[in-house]
Amino acid sequence: MTTEFNLIKKYFDRPTAHTDLGVGDDAALIQMSPGHQLAISTDMSVAGTHFLTDCPAFDIGWKSLAVNISDMAAMGANPKWATLSIALPNVDEVWLAEFSRGFFACADQFGVSLIGGDTTRGPLNISVQIMGEVPIGKALRRDGAKAGDEIWVSGILGEAALGLAELQNKLTQTLLSSAEKKTYIDALQKPEPRVALGLALRNIAHSAIDISDGLMADLGHILAQSHLGADVYWNKVPHVKVNSLDESTLQSLSLAGGDDYELCFTAPINQHAEILKIGEQLKLNLSCIGVTKQEMSVNIVDAHHQRIELKVKGYDHFS
Repeated sequence: MTTEFNLIKKYFDRPTAHTDLGVGDDAALIQMSPGHQLAISTDMSVAGTHFLTDCPAFDIGWKSLAVNISDMAAMGANPKWATLSIALPNVDEVWLAEFSRGFFACADQFGVSLIGGDTTRGPLNISVQIMGEVPIGKALRRDGAKAGDEIWVSGILGEAALGLAELQNKLTQTLLSSAEKKTYIDALQKPEPRVALGLALRNIAHSAIDISDGLMADLGHILAQSHLGADVYWNKVPHVKVNSLDESTLQSLSLAGGDDYELCFTAPINQHAEILKIGEQLKLNLSCIGVTKQEMSVNIVDAHHQRIELKVKGYDHFS
């Protein structure tokens, strides 16, 4: 008979780093580095909401941890420890083997140790808590933006949203090659947290956030908490390009699609050259897309300085 503890031991009990006591006791014991703060974040992944029910188990395992590591990146924190709680409708050992393989592939790539968690029976639901370290006073926060800051984003926006549209068969009139489909679906299901970028921005950026609900929604959190407005220039946004999609659809995918897990950050204009140098060093596209302003309004304008109005500005679980 397969018991809860057998499942934990078989699929989730591994030697840990940075940890005095990990999986298998009532609590984990960790030792903080001198002069550092503990950064903590939690995300849930629910079947049918955060991932499609037929999504490969490996990808679910990878993404369930990756989205949490992305929160550490946005704080300029070094991710170190995670706990995993998972509700399973039944014991499917093939699925569990692939899920744990994906989870630990992500953990190994970013140096994260699984140090505890819980399992129970129920609708498929995955909850991960991530913990990391950041030097005291060096964390990147949402409330630190200053008027006149440049607004930057990493990567290409809209690929994950396009991948979701493809999986939901919403692109029936759009011709995508097999390679394009794989690129967009991978962007959705196997995001790459920008940890190295977050660490590099510690002494440069005034504020940062990871893009999970859509660029304009998440930039909006920085602006709200910093009591600022912004002008965003669509022609400078590094967005997905598909010839068969009209401009309005591309704007919706890239400005409000979500699931990008890129970083959006603000920095003083005198750091422009240094940020471009960071992008070159990391081999990562970094784009300056706008500027913050004292006036509490947010405008998106096209190449002709015409204002763009989005029907939806981002994803909201309760809208």
